[in-house]
Amino acid sequence: MKKICIVVGARPNFVKVAPLMRAFGQCPEAEFQLVYAGREDDPTLEPSLFDDLQMARPDVCLGVVSQSLNEITAQVMASFDRYLQDHPADVVIVVDDLASTMAAAITAKKRGTKLAHLVAGTRSFDINMPKEVNRLVIDALSDYLFTAGVKTTSVATREQQSEASQTYMVGNILMDTLRFNLPRFRQPAIGVADGRYIVFTLNRRALLADEALLEQMLQTLISETADIPIVAPLRPEAIAVVVRLLTKFNVHSAKFKVENSLPYLEFGWLTAHALGIVTDSGNVAEEATFNGVPCVTLNSYTEHQETVTVGSNVLIGGDTDKLAAALRQMAGRQWKQCALPDRWDGRTAERIVQILLNA
Repeated sequence: MKKICIVVGARPNFVKVAPLMRAFGQCPEAEFQLVYAGREDDPTLEPSLFDDLQMARPDVCLGVVSQSLNEITAQVMASFDRYLQDHPADVVIVVDDLASTMAAAITAKKRGTKLAHLVAGTRSFDINMPKEVNRLVIDALSDYLFTAGVKTTSVATREQQSEASQTYMVGNILMDTLRFNLPRFRQPAIGVADGRYIVFTLNRRALLADEALLEQMLQTLISETADIPIVAPLRPEAIAVVVRLLTKFNVHSAKFKVENSLPYLEFGWLTAHALGIVTDSGNVAEEATFNGVPCVTLNSYTEHQETVTVGSNVLIGGDTDKLAAALRQMAGRQWKQCALPDRWDGRTAERIVQILLNA
């Protein structure tokens, strides 16, 4: 019996590990637990999340809460070390590039436990970004590097620190969750017609803090989309900034619909049926590629270049002229042809489970 520990650090991680839990649950040779770095009553984990994803709540919550990345790292290391002391594992699986992810990875390796990194090889090549430091550390420590595409596989292979480390291109696990839930998506009650609206999402702190640039982007978004409604499901901190800026434009609420964050199944329907998407989220851009929906990303880089070279994504950074040009193409239904990247087929979790059970 192989003992597996899956560690998640924030809400987006749950979307990625849900397929893994289903796959391990079908294997009598595996025993697994899900560990969450945060609190059991974390307000970012809405009650519907686990029902929507059809997954169990975490077996253990470490209870770490802090705004300081270094404090999070220290607290997770201490708490996760106590967990592993009581619950030894054969393999610890960590997800993405959070401070809590790095902390769990360091702790596992210090205990001599095999480490697997889900979504390995992603790089911004900006060492001043805290997440870039996390990625480098986690990949360097990992025994199994599970990558989503050709470019990330190349990076992970080139940077391998140990001959015992192994890189596997398993595909994008977000697509497993998306494919599983497509028939279950629910249309939200926000009054838009299928394929006749644009979705706008905003999460990055840096963009929220740069209100001058954000104001220009909102003005461009409104002016270049004519009478096409814009639907913006946002978290409270983003709503406060966006609503304040929108008051400068005298824009009608039917044109720019600011909504509270939607449950997973409703947000999935909204993005899958949109005319286009404008976002600063890599996950949203990846799902747009799977759905074949035109997507503008307000970043200058992407962790998964396939969304640009093969998929429906376009990077514009903070360039409002590029944003305007992309919106005109989107509104005019003149978007580039796109396809599904290799192994983004909804079977990533199956590949990972087979690799770990046969290792």
